[in-house]
Amino acid sequence: MRLPRSVAGWTIAVFGVLALVMGAVGLLWPEALLRMLGFEIPQSRAPGDYTGVFVTASSMASFNMGVYYLLATATEWRAFYRFTVVFRLVTFTVFTLAVLADIAPGRFFGVAAWEGLGAVATAVGLWWDARRSAGTTGPPGVTAPAGGSGSTPDEPEQDDDRRRAGTSGVGPATDAVH
Repeated sequence: MRLPRSVAGWTIAVFGVLALVMGAVGLLWPEALLRMLGFEIPQSRAPGDYTGVFVTASSMASFNMGVYYLLATATEWRAFYRFTVVFRLVTFTVFTLAVLADIAPGRFFGVAAWEGLGAVATAVGLWWDARRSAGTTGPPGVTAPAGGSGSTPDEPEQDDDRRRAGTSGVGPATDAVH
């Protein structure tokens, strides 16, 4: 797997690795995950208590999400990065409301904060990368060459390949199809 090629890519990669690891922890040692989140671990579960099923499903979703984020990083899929900013802010809001409404324990706010800070970090990374690719870095009065419109400023777009593949040529997502 390639290292991220942008600041925003690094924020997505970090979140992806952590989601993957936390998903694996939840699948292999669910009690540890529940303790980290501030949930009590009873000696035995009552009939009809599906906490284990929920932890397994959530952990598998987290594991898969980690893989998706790492794939987006490998392909430098900028549209995905922007998409995550919006939905991580939504997640921050929902998780914060769950804590405020006493649906979740106070320590669960750490998950909300992680989502919110991750969204902000990715948004700042996207802004920084756009600023850098626009040529605003470097000596005053000197702008960088336009570069290509590939997945990074220095990577040329492969118009012929995208047209032949019958894709829309929208960017890195098409690279994953090739």
